[in-house]
Amino acid sequence: MSHTIIPELVSLDVDLGADKAAVIRALAARVAAQGRATDAEALFADAWAREQTDETGLPGGIAIPHAKSTAVTEPSLAFARLSPGVGFGADDGPADLVFLIAAPADAAEAHLAVLSQLARSLMQDDFTGGLRAAGTADEVVHIVRVAIGEEEDAVAVATADAAVDAPAAAEASGPRIVAVTACATGIAHTFMAADALTAAARKTGVDLVVEPQGSSGYKALPADVLDAADAVIFAVDVDVREPQRFAGKPVVRASVKAGIEHPEQLIEQAVAAASDPHAERVTGGTAAPASEAPAESGGARIKRILLTGVSYMIPFVAGGGLLMAIGFLLAGYAIASAHGDSGVSNAVYTLQHFAVWNLPPEGLVYYLGAIAFEIGNISMGFLVPALAGYIAFAIADRPGIAPGFVAGAIAVFMNAGFIGGLVGGLIAGYVAYLIGKPAVPRWLRGLMPVVIIPLVASAISSGLMLLILGAPIAWLMERMTEFLNGLSGAGAIGLGIILGLMMCFDLGGPVNKTAYAFAVAGLAAQTPASLHIMATVMCAGMVPPLAMALASTVLYRRGFTTVERENGAAAWLLGASFISEGAIPFAAADPLRVIPANLVGGAVAGALCMALDVSSRAPHGGIFVFFAIDPIWAFLLALLAGTVVTAVLLVLLKRFVGRPVVEAATSTVAPVAVAA
Repeated sequence: MSHTIIPELVSLDVDLGADKAAVIRALAARVAAQGRATDAEALFADAWAREQTDETGLPGGIAIPHAKSTAVTEPSLAFARLSPGVGFGADDGPADLVFLIAAPADAAEAHLAVLSQLARSLMQDDFTGGLRAAGTADEVVHIVRVAIGEEEDAVAVATADAAVDAPAAAEASGPRIVAVTACATGIAHTFMAADALTAAARKTGVDLVVEPQGSSGYKALPADVLDAADAVIFAVDVDVREPQRFAGKPVVRASVKAGIEHPEQLIEQAVAAASDPHAERVTGGTAAPASEAPAESGGARIKRILLTGVSYMIPFVAGGGLLMAIGFLLAGYAIASAHGDSGVSNAVYTLQHFAVWNLPPEGLVYYLGAIAFEIGNISMGFLVPALAGYIAFAIADRPGIAPGFVAGAIAVFMNAGFIGGLVGGLIAGYVAYLIGKPAVPRWLRGLMPVVIIPLVASAISSGLMLLILGAPIAWLMERMTEFLNGLSGAGAIGLGIILGLMMCFDLGGPVNKTAYAFAVAGLAAQTPASLHIMATVMCAGMVPPLAMALASTVLYRRGFTTVERENGAAAWLLGASFISEGAIPFAAADPLRVIPANLVGGAVAGALCMALDVSSRAPHGGIFVFFAIDPIWAFLLALLAGTVVTAVLLVLLKRFVGRPVVEAATSTVAPVAVAA
């Protein structure tokens, strides 16, 4: 394993900027300059996204911005001792010791363990004191390498490992507590919280054992330790793995950062919960991160639940829709009504005529088209059940999946469509959650998530859909379909503008996904209105990356940094493939100019698609599914218009509004290829 830190990645008593973004960007540039990352801006974007999720400032003047990134080629630590310090969100003031922890997206366990060990060492006063007293970069490198075990005398490693893995101190008394720590990347905060909780428990004499669930894996606590525990602490920002192990235990939930900054308070709350019969308890399959705890607002919770369902539904729709489009290409659009005889009644060895081109119903290509359409059509049939099933999963974890799928299937049976799936999934999820919430005898806990909850929740949610809710929702879906099919003129154009704005607002975020889900939910019906909506959504979603590519590589190259021009080159293919996220690097770097330009172009493309009655039978693929788009010339015209409008508007904004780009800001990084 090569060294994780080298002298060239160390900066002592430097001023890297007035805010944390400047510091992270400067450290990312140093990593890239040493050939350890292919793209400084991509590394910065990943680290900044992590910072936006939860600030990385820690008590004691420490900050650990970190990320796993596809731009990183070699696990690296970049260190800066700042003068003056810069605020990273810690309560006690700015940070003067900053480590950028950069790990490859597919880093091996050994590499992740090394980076995690650094985070644990930062909890030790002698380690941070040594960093502040170091006089040279070589001295810092030696201190860090010893701490992470890359040089001899790795006392700090053994000490930190013992702090988490050793049993509780002999003098501990009172309730027995177990804790789980986990953060989004599983590199730094996970292990720092584990060490902080262990140290606080030793200081207060509480019997506590911690299970850190990091990216390099985790060692599950023994069953006898869990059985003996009186309460649980979940200091996590992500889902706890195998949460059913803790079923029935009183639980205290907090963010992983709270485990670092306020471990004594969490232990006190856990001790109190152990003797409180009304304390919250871990249900049969639910151990949500702190971000999903009761402090989350009702609107935010519903949004998260619905987007979870949509995210899991999309692969069924994308794969199935593309297969249907291939079926149209090979066998013609009439296959939609005649695919049964060729696609189901025949096997390849029963065909009588193996003519190459379409000779319905026995030509080989026609037969392959029928098979593709049949598979795609069946896959699309999972749209509503998958939506409902994973909405329920977002509420009740695994015990909610089966009731949700059944409720979604009932919605299809009742012709209640995707609205029925939404309602059925919500009902199934909350019923499953409520059934699993009360404490049950130990002998019954194993049956709850696999028998009792699915049985009762399926009966209640699907019964409600069949007996009460299904028919009214089906009536509503029928009226909505009639309304959409009747749209023409200004009404259709207005809908196109709204969809275009939604697709271009947050580029793969909640608003974008809502518009896309609305389009694909209606695609299964293959009505004229649903096909127009699908074409509009796809066309508008292609505009932002194509416009960024046009502006940065053709129209106004000097208005963009070297990295942005390289991202622009990649955005040509991303945009052509209908991958809106290709514009994210531009929007993240310059949101006040990029987002408005995207919105205007998206609205233009959406309006033109609707005005020209463009249809798409494919839910994804961009220009590569041209055979499923009709008329293709109108689609391309709308796409070209939206792209040019956005690109020209962005150039004008960059030239006359705000500060121009200063290329020197990225001059420390050699031009590199954009990571795929």
